Amino acid sequence: MASSSSAPLTSKEHGSAASGSHGQGASEEQSDAAQLRASYTTSGRRDMSVPLNPFVVPMLTDLYNIKMAYGHWMHGRADIQATFELFFRKNPFGGEYTVFAGLEEAVKFMNDFRFAPEHVQYLRSQPIFAGCKEGFWDWLQNSDCSRVKVTGLREGTFCFPRIPLLQVEGPLAITQLLETTLLNCVNYASLLATNAARFRAAVGNDCKLYEFGLRRAQGPDGGLSASRYSYLGGFDGTTNALAGHMCDVPLQGIAIAHAFIQSFSDRSDLMTHDLVGPPPTKTKHDLLSMVLKLREELGWVNTNEGELIAFVAYAQAFPTSFLVLVDTYDTVKSGLRNFLLTATCLLRTGYKPIGIRLDSGDLAYLSKVARAEFSDFSIRMGVPFRKLMIVASNDINEPTLLSLRQQGHEIDAFAVGTHLVTCQAQPALGCVYKLVSCDGKPRIKISQEVEKITIPGLKVAYRLYNSAGCPVVDLLQSTSEPAPVPGARILCRHPFQETKRAYVTPSSVQPLHVTIWDGGWQDAYKPPFPSLSKLRDYVMEQVGTLREDHMRPINPTPYKVSVSSELYNKLHSLWLDESPIPDIE
Repeated sequence: MASSSSAPLTSKEHGSAASGSHGQGASEEQSDAAQLRASYTTSGRRDMSVPLNPFVVPMLTDLYNIKMAYGHWMHGRADIQATFELFFRKNPFGGEYTVFAGLEEAVKFMNDFRFAPEHVQYLRSQPIFAGCKEGFWDWLQNSDCSRVKVTGLREGTFCFPRIPLLQVEGPLAITQLLETTLLNCVNYASLLATNAARFRAAVGNDCKLYEFGLRRAQGPDGGLSASRYSYLGGFDGTTNALAGHMCDVPLQGIAIAHAFIQSFSDRSDLMTHDLVGPPPTKTKHDLLSMVLKLREELGWVNTNEGELIAFVAYAQAFPTSFLVLVDTYDTVKSGLRNFLLTATCLLRTGYKPIGIRLDSGDLAYLSKVARAEFSDFSIRMGVPFRKLMIVASNDINEPTLLSLRQQGHEIDAFAVGTHLVTCQAQPALGCVYKLVSCDGKPRIKISQEVEKITIPGLKVAYRLYNSAGCPVVDLLQSTSEPAPVPGARILCRHPFQETKRAYVTPSSVQPLHVTIWDGGWQDAYKPPFPSLSKLRDYVMEQVGTLREDHMRPINPTPYKVSVSSELYNKLHSLWLDESPIPDIE
């Protein structure tokens, strides 16, 4: 049973938003807000048994879920056993795979599920609940997930339409109350992880990918979630300091902003000309004089001096991580040359420069020019600059990455922002939460749109692999059926199209669902949860098993999701039973 003592905030903090609507004074509102901020930022990593976001509470739901819960309670049906499935109908971004994410937040939400007194008081005050019986509010405040069982996919699993991501069994009213919050935890997380995995597939394994989108994300939580789930999906790090602190996402300080470079005009802006070399000697060097002398020797006196001084200043501040923007004034005639001047002198003091970042222009062309300059300069000056890092940014999306790859770019890492964190190619995944069984009876949702018809009853899912170790079919069966056996021929059927069927003889069979929650933490998924780095490794392992035609970005081969013959017959029988027969006049 979830204990109220494990709540991420006190009851007063839980009810701060509601309290304001009841005319509380400004000072008390400010106090509540201050406590909320303190709980989120001061303590850093909070109790691992509660959601990372303090707003993930039962009150984070659509009002109609509470209304339905009351309807079930009023008719004595609140405790009827029900099963809901959370799934999606179509893969995002025109692709044929999705990465399941958000499970950790979902299971922590169930552990911490308890309506705060202030939330119950607020709901009771709403006119729409004016006629509700008093006993319902006691029931609501005492509700938890101690009688709920959840099975689901392992977080980071590549998943496909109609395969349940989560199967939620328990009292009807309670499982109904979970709907919106579970969808909120899973939808964006899975969409973002999938977007990140597609970016990773577009650049290949040799390039680094850094998430760079906090300033463009949909609010603070969108920014934190984007950093967290882009790393799970295959990125290498983030510039988001809070995500590094709270989610253990590797931090990457990719160069500096143009504003830093623009803020320097000439050498008088430097407080010191010196740089102390690395241990053990720690020799003091006049870095500015070294740079200016080399500039004269090479005849590069027409570069922008403010930019050069800014590079010197940054080298003095961060000599072990010297990577700078070179396009503030002119990438080729100024930025590259000023970088090479500073990098050479930095090398002479005992430090190794890292590289440059390109943030505008023709990235493929400029990266080739930069690489050629590094190579030529290495020969000319006898310095090891051929493999200096070239980082690129500038509103990069998946098609841009694919195009750059075709052009044979010389970029080592990409800093990706807007198109990643906002999922501009598709704004939502579209997961749904549907009732499939109630009081021991399979239930079906029928629609004139066939893709919206649900597959009724309690089910299990298996992934069938071919002899090459690639998954070829995900198969749904009734729980009463025996599991598929490797080497045995299986008839796999399309759920709704009678003529679409195929025999599969799997070399191996993988059960897809594990028990995640059964009135409490389960061994398969409980604190300490798998680290993000382990989840990322799991995602990358699966990339290597999917067939290339399923992974390709344009016109991928549809991945097959099938049902067994027994489940097919049950589905179509119930479909006919529940469909009214019209009279034709």
